[in-house]
Amino acid sequence: QEILSIESKNKENIQFLQDISLEELTKIKGIGIVKAIQIKAVCEMAKRISKPLNANKVQIRSSASVANLLMNEMKYEKREKVKVLVLNTKNVLIKIIDVSYGGTNSAIIEPKDILAEPIKMGAPKIILVHNHPSGDPTPSTEDKKLTEQIRAGASVLGLTLADHIVIGDQQYFSFRENKLL
Repeated sequence: QEILSIESKNKENIQFLQDISLEELTKIKGIGIVKAIQIKAVCEMAKRISKPLNANKVQIRSSASVANLLMNEMKYEKREKVKVLVLNTKNVLIKIIDVSYGGTNSAIIEPKDILAEPIKMGAPKIILVHNHPSGDPTPSTEDKKLTEQIRAGASVLGLTLADHIVIGDQQYFSFRENKLL
């Protein structure tokens, strides 16, 4: 009941359990260190359950399918996280690469960090995905500049940047859908 009362103070769902520290949990009457660790473990398991069991058989059909694949994992991140989805010629997901984990309003990434592994793999297509911790997926000027740099660099290397998707809170922005790519 006390955990649920913390939730009502935040006027949110129990998502706050992802961010609460072990020390904060142990301050709640009846929760010792073992129970706090169990609660944190359940939170981590819930996050992992939302990921597909076999990502290698996921076919990317639209920007919405990418957003659905990564929304639950990325929407509550407190810092910017950048991922690259590597696709084959039939848009089947080969691999998801974690490229960068930045600050609350930016992630420092360079095109070479994004393109290096897909080039080694001989992949024909990639999709760049990152989140905005603010919840607003509107791309920044830096996002637009980076997208153009990656598109140009990928093109020179025989790789197609199929999309750049910015994930917010229950919403996303697709450069391809908005004709910016």
